[in-house]
Amino acid sequence: MKTYFQKIGQSLMLPIATLPAAAILVGIGNYLPKQWLFANYLIQGGDVVLNNLALLFAVGLAIGMSVNKDGAAAIAGLIAFEVPVTVLKPTTLATMLNVKVSQINPAFSALDNNVLIGISAGLIAAALYNRFHEVKLPMALSFFSGKRLVPIMAAFVMLIVTAVLYFVWPFVYDAIVLFATGISKLGFVGAGLYGFFNRLLIPTGLHHALNSVFWYNVAGINDIGNFWASHGVKGITGMYEAGFFPIMMFGLPAGAYAIYRNARPERKKEVGSLMLAGAFASFFTGVTEPLEFSFMFVAWPLYLLHAVFMGLSLGFAALMHWTASFSFSGGLVDYLLSFRMPLANQPYMLLVQGLVMAVIYYFGFDFAIKRFNLKTPGREVVTADVDGVNTPASPAVAVAATDDKYMRQAKQIYAAIGGHDNISVINNCTTRLRLQLKDTEKVDQPAVMAAGVPGLNVLDVHNIHIVIGTEVQFVAEALQKLFSGQVATTSAPDAEPQIPVEPQTTTITEKPVTTVLHAPATGQLMPISAVADETFAGKLLGDGYAVEPQDGEIVAPVSGTVTSVFPTKHAIGLKTTSGLEVLLHMGINTVEMNGTPFTLHVATGDEIAAGSAVATVDLAAIKSAGKATTMMVVITNMDHVNKLILNPTGHVISGDLIGAAE
Repeated sequence: MKTYFQKIGQSLMLPIATLPAAAILVGIGNYLPKQWLFANYLIQGGDVVLNNLALLFAVGLAIGMSVNKDGAAAIAGLIAFEVPVTVLKPTTLATMLNVKVSQINPAFSALDNNVLIGISAGLIAAALYNRFHEVKLPMALSFFSGKRLVPIMAAFVMLIVTAVLYFVWPFVYDAIVLFATGISKLGFVGAGLYGFFNRLLIPTGLHHALNSVFWYNVAGINDIGNFWASHGVKGITGMYEAGFFPIMMFGLPAGAYAIYRNARPERKKEVGSLMLAGAFASFFTGVTEPLEFSFMFVAWPLYLLHAVFMGLSLGFAALMHWTASFSFSGGLVDYLLSFRMPLANQPYMLLVQGLVMAVIYYFGFDFAIKRFNLKTPGREVVTADVDGVNTPASPAVAVAATDDKYMRQAKQIYAAIGGHDNISVINNCTTRLRLQLKDTEKVDQPAVMAAGVPGLNVLDVHNIHIVIGTEVQFVAEALQKLFSGQVATTSAPDAEPQIPVEPQTTTITEKPVTTVLHAPATGQLMPISAVADETFAGKLLGDGYAVEPQDGEIVAPVSGTVTSVFPTKHAIGLKTTSGLEVLLHMGINTVEMNGTPFTLHVATGDEIAAGSAVATVDLAAIKSAGKATTMMVVITNMDHVNKLILNPTGHVISGDLIGAAE
C-alpha cells in the first residue's frame, strides 16, 4: 500500500510541474497595469491551467499509474473525469430532474474543479488500463480490443461511479468541509501543525495527499487557487504557503552551511559543492529535496528538527498574518511573482523572518550535529573498498566517448543496482529516481554513492529512491534507454586486479614514525575485521585493531588531545600532533546503556600520553546486558595514512606496542 501511495505522489509531479508556467503568466499579468489588454491576456492564459488542475491530475495520474504510460490511459483519464463532472453539473442535474438549478444541492457545484474527483478518476482509468489494455475480444468486435477498449470501459465504469456519487457525494462533501472547518478554527496553530507534518511525510511521498487538502479544492480551502485568483481574505489566504519562504530561501541554506562547517577537513570541498548546489536550488526555486535527502536518513534527528522548524515558521507567519503564495514551491521566483498579488500581506516581513530562521537553522543544526555526533555528509567515509582492496563490487558498464554526463552517471547507477535483471520499473519525481527493483539487497550502495549522487534511501525489499537533483529527468531517461536496450550495455574491461598486501607480522619497536599505536587494555588482540559488528568489521569508519579485555582498566592507545567524549561515555575521540584522528570505542552497542558501565578519567581538551588511564569499565555489567566488551581502536581519517603496520594477534598487556601508522 505504501508503494502505491508513493507512486501516486510521483505521478502527480507531472501535472504539478505545469504550474510554474501558469504562475509566471499570472504573476507578470498582475505586475502590469490592469488596464492593459496584454496584462489580462497573460492572466487568462495562466488561469487556463490553474482552473483545470483537477483535469490535469486525472490525466497525469492515468498516465503515471499505468504500466507503460500509454496515451490510451490518458484518454481514459480524460473520459473518467468528464463523465461525473458533466453529468453532475447543477445545470445538467436540474434538466434531468426537471427542477430549478437553485434546488440542486450546492455540494455538486464543488465537483467542477475538485482535485479529489480528478485523482479518483485518474486512478480508476489507470486501473482499467492495466487490466484491459491487452484483452482480445471476439473477431466481430476485434476493432475494440486492447487499448481501444480502455476508454470505453472508463465511460461505462464512471457512469456507475457517477450514480454512486449522486447519493454519496453530498455526505462526503459535508464531512470534508467539517474537517476543513476544524483545521481552519485552529488558526496559526493549525498552520504550524500542517508545516510539521508536511515535512515528516516527505520521505514517503505522501505529503502530496496532505498538501491537496490545504492547497487545492479538496476540502474547500483551496489556498493556492484562491490566492492567485484574488479570491479570499487579505492576511488569511496564503497562510498555508507563506511560512515556506523563510525556510526554503534562508533556513535550509543556513542549515546546509552548518553541515558544511561540520564536515571533516579532507571532505569540505566535496561537501561544499553538494551543499552549495542544494542551497541555490532551495533559495531560487524552492526545490529542497537535494538538501533534505542528504541528511534525512543518515541523521534523522536533524530532519525531525527541520520539521519542527518548518512548523514554527508556518505558525508564526500565520500568527502575524504575513501572507504570500506559490504555484510550485517557496523559492525566490514564486516569492517575487506573488509579491504584488492583491492578497499578499506584508510579504517583505517574510524576508525578516527568513533571516531569523537562518540563524535558528545554523545554530540549531550545528548544536545537534555536535551534541549527538550526527553523521551528516562529510562526517563519515563512504567507500566501496573491501578490506583495503579497491575491487568494484558490481560489474561496470562500458562508457562511450559520445556519452554525456547523464548517460555516464546512469551507466554507473545501472550497474550498481543490478542491471536489467534486477530492475522492474524506472520512475522519477522532481529530484529523485524512484526505482522498483526485484531485490534491493542486490544494490551496491557504495557504488551508487560513488556515481556522485547526494544520497539514497532503501524503502523496502522492492523500492529505492536515489537523489539526483533537478536534472534527474535526464538521468532517468538515460536509465530507461539502457533498460530498454536502446543503448548497449556492454561490460567495461576489467580493471587490473590488485594483489592484497600481506600484513606485516614482525614485532614493532619504537622508531621515528608518524604515530605509534598501543593496546587499550589487557587481553586478546584481534584484527578489526574480526569484531562482531558489521560497521567496524567492514571498516566503514576506518581501519584499526581491537582487544577483548580481561579487566576494565582502559588506557589511551595514542598520545594526543581528547577531541570528544560521547555523552554515553562509551567512546572517546583523540587527535595526535601529526593530525591522526583515532576513535576508542568501548564495547559493541554499549551506546544503549547510557553510560552506566563507564567511569571516565578524561574530558574534552585534555592532553594525554599513550598508556595513561582514560576509563574504568564494568565488564560484568556489559556482559549481563548481553553485549560484547570488545575495545576497538579505529583510525577515522585513513586518507592521511600511507602505511598501517600491526602486530600479529596474541595476548597483550595494556599499553603494549601494537603497531604504527605512517
